[in-house]
Amino acid sequence: MQAALTVKGLTKKFGTKVAVDDVSFTVPTGKILGLLGPNGAGKSTIINMVTGLLTKTSGEVTLFGTAMGPHDMGNRQRFGVVPQELAMFDDLSAEENVRYFGGLYGLRGAELRQSVAQALATVELTKHRKQRPKTFSGGMQRRLNIAMAIVHHPDLLFMDEPTVGIDPQSRNYILTAIEEMRARGITVIYTSHYMEEVERLADKIVIVDHGKVIASGTEEELVNLVMDQRRVTIVIDQPERVVVSELQQIAGVQQVTLNGVNLHIAVAIASNPLNQILMALIQRDIVVASVDQPRIDLETVFLNLTGRTLRD
Repeated sequence: MQAALTVKGLTKKFGTKVAVDDVSFTVPTGKILGLLGPNGAGKSTIINMVTGLLTKTSGEVTLFGTAMGPHDMGNRQRFGVVPQELAMFDDLSAEENVRYFGGLYGLRGAELRQSVAQALATVELTKHRKQRPKTFSGGMQRRLNIAMAIVHHPDLLFMDEPTVGIDPQSRNYILTAIEEMRARGITVIYTSHYMEEVERLADKIVIVDHGKVIASGTEEELVNLVMDQRRVTIVIDQPERVVVSELQQIAGVQQVTLNGVNLHIAVAIASNPLNQILMALIQRDIVVASVDQPRIDLETVFLNLTGRTLRD
């Protein structure tokens, strides 16, 4: 499958300061890429260079197999941008704002009317289409910003912190809309301060710090990158039948502790011997009441890789 976006060796210098340093990554078509990093890591600068809003110092950007040039309007028609800062006209209605941006992309007549209606419906603002955005809540304004970015049916959508400072209902509207876009084959580049959003949405994650890519992959691949051990707690009914030394002989088992009916086992993530452990217990007629494997979340991975939170 052809990549929607390929970034190779992207660099941006402001005088002697290197804001983005030799960044490379690929986004498969129809997938969501989560772009994570602490404040000031270079995420917005990367997006601004890729979309042509900022001139790159060096590097290559390829969109659907075609190299992006400084005045490549044909390629720019294929993507939409939801900026971190709201960009709309307060004196126009929501519908007029979306229509204006649709017109900038060359839509006219019936095609424009249909596209405007579809964009507003996607973010559930149809019944508010005649209202001016200055009367909207922050969440509704964010949703209108998205409608303006997707009115021309882009193949690729850049979303830079689209849910900052909004209510939970609007956040859910936006996340659901993004999932529906992916289902329609739209590729999304998504930056966020909220780990749970990236965990929910992203097929692939790129973590940036100090202008460099420090890790990339699926959530599972990133977990395996920083954590080589997982702890499992198994609740059993007859602890006297447990033979600890037998369990310790299973490949991948690193530590076994029996505390009452709770069997605590440290296992190597790479080998994942849980099935063998359960089989060994069953063979000794031990009934397993429950198995608990505490989830290693993206926040833990991020802190291990960067040593600081997104809000630092």
